[in-house]
Amino acid sequence: QVQLVESGGGLVQAGGSLRLSCAASGIIFSINTMGWYRQAPGKQRELVAAITSGGTPTYTDSVKGRFTISRDNAKNTVYLQMNSLKPEDTAVYYCNVNVSPLIYWGRGTQVTVSS
Repeated sequence: QVQLVESGGGLVQAGGSLRLSCAASGIIFSINTMGWYRQAPGKQRELVAAITSGGTPTYTDSVKGRFTISRDNAKNTVYLQMNSLKPEDTAVYYCNVNVSPLIYWGRGTQVTVSS
């Protein structure tokens, strides 16, 4: 059974940092893209960052220069280093793993940035 276990969320002051981790287990096929999405109250879920199996990252414009996505293929784990956090980064952050044609989601981890 596939499981995605997220960790690293929490409460931080504006300007602070957090590091999210998402470990995938039970996956027997190669993982393609891994990524992080977020959903703030009253808003749609949006892509924050993604990284291909080869290590090529993409970021939504609002986090460029502040967030860094990385992955450890041996551990089936994806990370999101979040620096210079802003109150508008407050959301539930979800891990996403693409094992084509299937896509798996984590349960989400809350990130709250106070002003």
